[in-house]
Amino acid sequence: MKRVAVAIILRDSHVLVCQRKRGSRYELKWEFPGGKVEPGESLEACVRRELREELAAEVGPVVGTESEMSYYEDGGMFEVHYFTFREHLTPLKNLVFEDIRWVNGEELLLLDILEGNKGIVERLVKGPLREKG
Repeated sequence: MKRVAVAIILRDSHVLVCQRKRGSRYELKWEFPGGKVEPGESLEACVRRELREELAAEVGPVVGTESEMSYYEDGGMFEVHYFTFREHLTPLKNLVFEDIRWVNGEELLLLDILEGNKGIVERLVKGPLREKG
């Protein structure tokens, strides 16, 4: 089983989403930044490393965590650990994605989201991305 650490970066009622590159596995699907945990690496160290590698980003403290299992027919079982951040301390720079966007809950539901991220999307839309009114 593969272990993955993923960042949920919130800003007001928006979340950062990233689009996989054209020609890559699951091309043009939207996801949250993150990646596989390396041997001997902690989950939090992994998500922070991935943010530096993918977005040149340093983030503030973790404000929430949750985990779930995801299965892909062509990749097997993944143990996914989500880390929520409410601030990025450095400007974001797209280093590896086709596109990156800040989206609200309504916009997030319209994106072609990577299958393994659909559960967290539902929880985000019902929780922190719910429009205040």
